[in-house]
Amino acid sequence: MNRIKEVLEEKGIKQVWLAERLGKSFNTVNGYVQNRTQPSLETLYEIAKILQVDAKDLLVTKEIK
Repeated sequence: MNRIKEVLEEKGIKQVWLAERLGKSFNTVNGYVQNRTQPSLETLYEIAKILQVDAKDLLVTKEIK
């Protein structure tokens, strides 16, 4: 699971824009955003760079109780 959708919403960025910057199709990026598929680590770091966030901010961490 990832937080790409939340970060895009927080920054007011559209999936189409991210897809263009990544050089990937909208369907591929939409798969990442909807958590149907997960990006490779390389792509995750590229997304983080484009969105100007730490790659860790794109990852979901489970809270330990």
